[in-house]
Amino acid sequence: MAVIQTQSLTKRYPSGLRTQSTLAVDAITFSVQPGQVFGFLGPNGSGKTTTIGMLLGIITPTAGTFRLFGGTTPDEVLAARQRIGATLEYPNFYPYLSCRDNLRLVARVKGRTKKDVDEALEVVGLTARRKTKFKACSLGMKQRLAIGATLLGDPELIVLDEPANGLDPAGQREIRDVIVGLGQRGKTIFLSSHILHEVERTCTHVAIIERGRLVK
Repeated sequence: MAVIQTQSLTKRYPSGLRTQSTLAVDAITFSVQPGQVFGFLGPNGSGKTTTIGMLLGIITPTAGTFRLFGGTTPDEVLAARQRIGATLEYPNFYPYLSCRDNLRLVARVKGRTKKDVDEALEVVGLTARRKTKFKACSLGMKQRLAIGATLLGDPELIVLDEPANGLDPAGQREIRDVIVGLGQRGKTIFLSSHILHEVERTCTHVAIIERGRLVK
């Protein structure tokens, strides 16, 4: 059973003029299987984040369908989304709290334990920096902390939107190592990126999107 399955998924935004609109995602069809590190590769503005928004329920599709863990009805999709951990492009935490305390707040919301927080910090390589305040973290550390927050619910599917965006080569390598490690743990990962060499080094499968259309 596919973790994600889309069929002619489409999003069109009205422009305010009766005769014009913007086609952000144009009838894309793809599937993500369990255990894949699936790259969703395309330039900025190609429709990647819009697609993620539709899968997560943030954006309403104009046409087409999608399945999450085989679910199609509203109740099934809602239940399936509880099995997903997602982080969008810009992490948002409390600046004056430490890495560990920020994750403790997330854990409280998700009903997880202190042990879960410590395990998440270890997985993303922040155990030694657990007391560092978020405002003092490098961008790479902030991105790793965001990934750590997604792990607190023990998700079966991890959705990452441009996790290496804006990072220097060292930061990109840190994120790449975390993603590869998660893949080795058996997690299914859906990775949106515009960085070709990162997708090549990280992902087991890839779909290429351009101007809203799936081209490969």
